[in-house]
Amino acid sequence: MAESPFKVLSRNPDYRRYFTGMVPVAFGSQIEAVTIGWQVYHIARETMSIEESAFMVGMVGLAQFAPLFLLTLFAGTLADRVSRLGIVFWSLLAEFVGVLALVYIALQPSPELSAIFAVGALFGAARAFLSPANSALVPMLVTRADMPQAMTLSMTVWMSSVIIGPFFGGILVAHSVASAYAATAVLYGFGLAMMFTVKTPTKPERQEGKALALLREGLVYVWENKVVLGAISLDLFAVLLGGATALLPAFATDVLQVGPLGFGLLRAGPAVGGLVMAIYLSYRPIKRAAGVKMFLGVAAFGLATIAFGLSESLPLSFVALVILGAGDMISVNVRQVLIQIVTPDHMRGRVSAVSGLFISGSNELGEFETGVVSRFVGPVMAAVYGGIGTLIVTGIWAAWFPALRRADRLDGQDG
Repeated sequence: MAESPFKVLSRNPDYRRYFTGMVPVAFGSQIEAVTIGWQVYHIARETMSIEESAFMVGMVGLAQFAPLFLLTLFAGTLADRVSRLGIVFWSLLAEFVGVLALVYIALQPSPELSAIFAVGALFGAARAFLSPANSALVPMLVTRADMPQAMTLSMTVWMSSVIIGPFFGGILVAHSVASAYAATAVLYGFGLAMMFTVKTPTKPERQEGKALALLREGLVYVWENKVVLGAISLDLFAVLLGGATALLPAFATDVLQVGPLGFGLLRAGPAVGGLVMAIYLSYRPIKRAAGVKMFLGVAAFGLATIAFGLSESLPLSFVALVILGAGDMISVNVRQVLIQIVTPDHMRGRVSAVSGLFISGSNELGEFETGVVSRFVGPVMAAVYGGIGTLIVTGIWAAWFPALRRADRLDGQDG
């Protein structure tokens, strides 16, 4: 049997400290995501229709994506010039302040949607800097031999937090929205404190040249590596169209009528599938036919999205979301290993920023797109059409990126 990925923690003390801090942050971010979606939907439902309320949830995604789109590439260049740990700290501090603002907003007699959207924009700006710095930082805290295990461990624990977070988020929301945000603030505070315990220098080798030239270098690297370009763009367009999770408040409240606890269960569904797949891949990693398996995973994601949209029962909807999460994890695994193993350290911030921008597009912008479609055809058909669109994109990308389809090993080399 392959070695447990958790052993990487004992061999790399600073990674263990950093990891210990980021776990509660991941947990808290899931509680925050569940709560903000639920709060926005229910504030909107006081004066709006189901379709209009679902659209407002999508607007939260747009509020977060806009600063991500504007800042991520610059943030990646910064992560290749200054301390990556420092960027992570200040980004987490900004999110901590944002959550405290949400606590205050939730305690008001009539919370304003505009204020919540403003905090969402702050989250988007903070995560624009956090994502590339975090991705580029981990390889500095572990040996090269431990990098695959560290990445697998991060994905496994992230999925664990995504399962636990929405469930407890649903419980906390059932008590009060303010208590859910307060719990998130506590978790972020612990993560911030742990950043002070990491001693490894995390400033990369000085890169000469102007910021725009360095940014262009990162973009050219991604463009010229068609396997990497195909993998991250496939994720962008497939998940952009199949963003059914943005509609979960509407499905839980008005389609399946399962309330906040059922909403938490549905929100955890994709993470359950992702966690099971991550654990499986940690012991039986993809060694051959990586490209084909990635396409199959995305196709499973699309089919599961269609099944979720058509489902009229909580158990079937949950199973569909589990399959959706498992398929997505295959894509995430291929993409993460490709980027971190292949990319030189002095370019990891920029390349991670490009990848992060694509991921953000598939998540936050996908929520907006799904909300817009739901405004015109309702949440059920929005999910069904999204799944169909994902299948179409999978077929087109298989034709447009033959190098990705033929990719054998995860290092992008055949053989």
